[in-house]
Formats: sequence, C-alpha cells, structure tokens
Amino acid sequence: MTEKSQLHFVSLIGSLRKGSINAAIARALPALAPEGVSISALGSVGEFPLYDQDLQEQGFPAPVLAMAEQIRAADGVIIVTPEYNYSVPGVLKNAIDWLSRVSPQPLAGKPVAIQTASPGAIGGARAQYHLRQSLVFLDAFVLNKPEAMIGLAGSKVNAETLELTDPATREFLSRQIEALAALTRRVKD
Repeated sequence: MTEKSQLHFVSLIGSLRKGSINAAIARALPALAPEGVSISALGSVGEFPLYDQDLQEQGFPAPVLAMAEQIRAADGVIIVTPEYNYSVPGVLKNAIDWLSRVSPQPLAGKPVAIQTASPGAIGGARAQYHLRQSLVFLDAFVLNKPEAMIGLAGSKVNAETLELTDPATREFLSRQIEALAALTRRVKD
C-alpha cells in the first residue's frame, strides 16, 4: 500500500447530550484530517436498545447491524467520548457490547484512536483506560500515541456555536489523525 492511498475513518461519539463538547470535537475532525483521509460520523449510540441476549436471539436491531457494517467498511475508527464516573458512558459501553456480538466482529483488527474531552483538568484519562480494556478484548489495534485527552475542554469549544476553536487542540488532533493514518497503513501492509 502506498502512502498516498485514500483512507476513510468513522467517528463514534459516546455522548447523547445536544450540547456535548465531545460531539463538537467529533464534528471538527473531518476538517482536521490530513490529505488522503476522510472522516464521517456514525449514527447515534442512543439508537441501540439496552443489550439483552434474549433480544439478540430475536435478531440484531437494525441500528446495530448498520453501524457494524459502517465500521467494517471503514479503514479505522475514532472514538470520541466523555468520562462518566471514572469510566465510559453507559451508552458507549452498551454499543460496544452489541457490536462485540456481531459476526464477523467489526472492530477486530481495526485501527482505533480514542479522544476524550472533559471540563476537568485530566481530560477523561480514566475513561480512555477503561475503553482500552474493552477494545483489547475485541482485538482492535488501539493507537497508543499520541493520546488525546483534552482537559479544560469548555474553554476550547465555543459555547454558542459548539465549534472547536482552540488552535493548539486542533493541531494536536490533526497530529493524532495523522498517526492513526500511519498505523492504518502499517496494519494494511
């Protein structure tokens, strides 16, 4: 595979809140992608019912199958999530639980970058570590560096327009996407 090959990533948002800082960051990603990389958003994890094996036995819900197929077709995934109670939001964990049961497993062998943003100083670090544990089980290739933990995120997103305005954060996220692209090309070779 050449360095010039086109890559497509999908973003998975772990928040349902209308004014979500993490959703604002995810919306900024397509403009931050380097040449040769496109990024599009997946559907909402809020469309997934609570995981229940009895429900699964009746058939996978359409939103689960649609997201699994989009992930399978993508070259990589960027998960953007807040931290709730020192971990990942329940809706994100629920989505991962559903996706983990689809066969073939859509995240297996897939390059994944994690981004967390928080009004607090450490930027969702604990959520990242819990998420990495789940992704290890799913056999995803999680990007190790650079880690994107955006602290004091409320000062980096315009509260009125919900746009990521901080130039240093935008530049850092661009570098992370470049690193994900490099990992993806290595995995594909």
